[in-house]
Amino acid sequence: MLLSYYQEQWIEAGCDEAGRGCLAGPVFAAAVIFPTDYYHDLLNDSKQLSEKKRMILRPIIEREALAFAVASVSAEEIDRINIHNASYLAMHKALDLLKTKAEYIIVDGNKFIPYQQIPHTCIVKGDGKYLSIAAASILAKTYRDEYMDNIAADYPHYDWLNNKGYPTVKHRSAVLAHGSTPHHRKSFRITDPQLKLF
Repeated sequence: MLLSYYQEQWIEAGCDEAGRGCLAGPVFAAAVIFPTDYYHDLLNDSKQLSEKKRMILRPIIEREALAFAVASVSAEEIDRINIHNASYLAMHKALDLLKTKAEYIIVDGNKFIPYQQIPHTCIVKGDGKYLSIAAASILAKTYRDEYMDNIAADYPHYDWLNNKGYPTVKHRSAVLAHGSTPHHRKSFRITDPQLKLF
């Protein structure tokens, strides 16, 4: 069962990103603040949910959160500042957009660039432990998927409707055959053996 909060003293926002490992498209991040007594039994890490369930949960999260925001950082900016910095920048931009200001931040993962003077805690696999991080993962993922779906028709060779920009064999083969698009991250090497096949 996912937990409603990490600490009760301050208004807490959960943060997560989507698209860090992609070859194309922006990285998206979301920040979500729930009431401390919030619970929803369907809510889970976005990777554990089907696309259909994520899309069912998105309007529920947006309706029931005290505040939420989604932001992105472009492929061009990712190339300029690197993907790690871009992921944290996207989270900072989401936190900037919250209508209720966060007083404490919980972040999925083991690293974070501090945001203003607000205390934070990094939680490994936090999207499977805390409702607000799980909700942030769902918002970031669904907004990013939607973005990739919207540009996919202009670049049919790359199969973005299915791979959403991740380095599948089909996506990599298309880049080798047709070259890259303005949406591709030039700093990512498609032949890098460290890239996992999704």
